[in-house]
Amino acid sequence: MRKRFVMQIKFPLSCSATFFFFSLFSAKDIKHKISFLLQKQESQEVDHKQTKEKNEDAAKRVPTAADVEKWKESFSSVMNSETGRGVFSSFLRSEFSQENMHFWLACEDFKKTPACKLDKKAKLIYQQFVAQDAPNEVNLEAATREETRQNVTSASPSCFDEAQRRIYLLMEKDSYRRFLRSKLILDLSQAARKKEKNGCHGADDGPELAGGA
Repeated sequence: MRKRFVMQIKFPLSCSATFFFFSLFSAKDIKHKISFLLQKQESQEVDHKQTKEKNEDAAKRVPTAADVEKWKESFSSVMNSETGRGVFSSFLRSEFSQENMHFWLACEDFKKTPACKLDKKAKLIYQQFVAQDAPNEVNLEAATREETRQNVTSASPSCFDEAQRRIYLLMEKDSYRRFLRSKLILDLSQAARKKEKNGCHGADDGPELAGGA
């Protein structure tokens, strides 16, 4: 009988901070999973491996105290930070509203889609997130939902712009405010300070993302 070996890792973090760290391992490849869902009938993209590795690297980062303080300044600071988005995704998951981040990321990815694939990908995103009773339906007003439906019939890189903007504002005005008061952000700040006192430093954030606001 084969024996299974399980590697145990000990983290000097609080419960909330530990939850964040492990949540990132499930959130680390959100973009990869969305791409897989939207393109499951197609061959993998050339840069698939690079995207996965980039997300895995971000998932392993523990934010610095400076990172956390910056995220407290504005929601855009969170969304422009690869690690920040990972942390915020963990918080959204705890509130069962992670579909908002998934949709926002899907829209960002959609803008980079080759013209020959826009139509198919737009329909899949619409069916997954926007249509009524969609598997991961996001909270949109009827007018925005209808506008998006019409846009998808003649897909362009901007056909989800208004829906993405609405979801961005929803996260900023609702979830982000609770995020700032959450035990998660407090524990991360304390853990980061403790880590820095011990001479450990986190990695810098990735490049900023444009759009979404």
